Formats: sequence, structure tokens, C-alpha cells
Amino acid sequence: MKTLKILSFCVGAAALALATAAYATRKIDSVKTVNTDTPGQGFALVELFTSEGCSSCPPADDLLAKIQKETQDKPVYILAYHVDYWNNLGWKDVFSNAMFSKRQKEYSSYLNAQVYTPQVVVNGKTELVGSDEPVLREAISRALTTAPKAQVSLQAQQNGDKLNVSYELSGNTDNQNLLIAVVQKSAISRVARGENSGRTLSHAQIVRDLKTIPLNQAQKGQTTISLPKEFTAQGWEIVGFIQDKANGEIETAAKATFTANATVKL
Repeated sequence: MKTLKILSFCVGAAALALATAAYATRKIDSVKTVNTDTPGQGFALVELFTSEGCSSCPPADDLLAKIQKETQDKPVYILAYHVDYWNNLGWKDVFSNAMFSKRQKEYSSYLNAQVYTPQVVVNGKTELVGSDEPVLREAISRALTTAPKAQVSLQAQQNGDKLNVSYELSGNTDNQNLLIAVVQKSAISRVARGENSGRTLSHAQIVRDLKTIPLNQAQKGQTTISLPKEFTAQGWEIVGFIQDKANGEIETAAKATFTANATVKL
């Protein structure tokens, strides 16, 4: 019952905050390919909407971190978006961003779902409570049986505090967006106020930036991404994925890890 009450409160806070929210260097040489392409093999893009200000979120954060470790050799991609609509309730989440709250609201429209934390969306098609381990594992297993509808290949090169990314696409990319997430693999926060006051929280796969590139008939292109000042080669990665603008479905996804003296390819 406590979880239901918390979720109900989260929904109310989300609706109020989203209605009024304003759209709030270490050098490396390249990024190395992590090749997970297998003919006929599916993929799972797991997007968690979470907040340090929500007492029901830490179990979901821990679950996603566990799944991340267990699936390192599989095409499972974890993204944790820290929303900002909890920030006025006693604690400001340093990783929060109004852009992520907006993305969650878009999923609410696509899936006819409530806005709450912790919420997980798998491949843009299935939403569930982020701490529900059996349901989440089933959704991931189901996603891995469905072949991707498109392909994306990315090459990236760091230039100071910028990342220059070239992309090449194949398959159906009509009415699609290419999204590129800059991901911090882990972090620890000590929360002084709010629902998690006094707790030390561990986070995994924190999205620090998310760039959206509308796709057209061109199958190749380039873009530049600003890197956060906390960036380190060993502690960050890039996740790229293609999303249908009409229904939110994720068509394909891939990731890369940063290493020195190598070429990136997703």
C-alpha cells in the first residue's frame, strides 16, 4: 500500500510540475566499437525515469544497475533519466533535467500511461513500475526476440570538450529521430533533505545529455555534442538509438565505450 500511495503522489507532482516546468575535460582520442549485432537478434532499450527526491526510486535504480551488470554481453541498453519535477519537494537532484521530464510526458501520450517515478519504458512500447523485477525481466526477454527494424552506425572523435559524431543509417528511417545519449556509468550521492534524507544513493547509467537529430532521406550525417565537465574516458559511454516519431517505438539501439587510440563505431 505504501508503494501505491507514493506512486499516486508521484503522478500528482509530475502533472503539476510538468505543466509549469521551463526547459531547464579529459581528452581522449576516440571510442571503441562494442559489436552486438547478430542476425535476427533483438535488443532492449530500457529507459528508467527516476529521481533522488522520490523514496520509491532507489530500489529501481539498484535493479537497473544489477541488470546492467548481468547483461554486459547482450544487446541490452540501460538509460536512467533523472526528472526535475521532484526538485521543489525538499531536494534538488543534481542529475535532473527538464528535458527528461518532457521525454517522460511524451511517453505518457504515446502509451496512454500515467507519469510517475520510478517508471521504465522498454523499446518505447512497454511501460512498467521500475522496481518490478519479474515484469521488467520478462519485458527485456520479449524485446530480445524481436529483430530491429533499422540499423545505425556511429563514429565519434573527441575534440577538447566536444564530441564529433558521424552517423550512417540503413533500413526504414522514415519519420524517425536519431537520439544520442551521453551516459555517466555510475555516481554516488548523499541526500541531505527530502524523502531520501540521510541516505547515500548509488546511481548507474545516468543520462547527462540527450541529443535528438530528425532524420530524412539522407543516410549519412554529422553532429557535435558538448561533453560534461565531469567526463572521463573510462566512466562514460554513448548510446545511440532510432525512434519512430509517430508512436515512440524504438527501431534499433547500440552503444560504445570510450577508449584511447581507437575508432568509435556503434
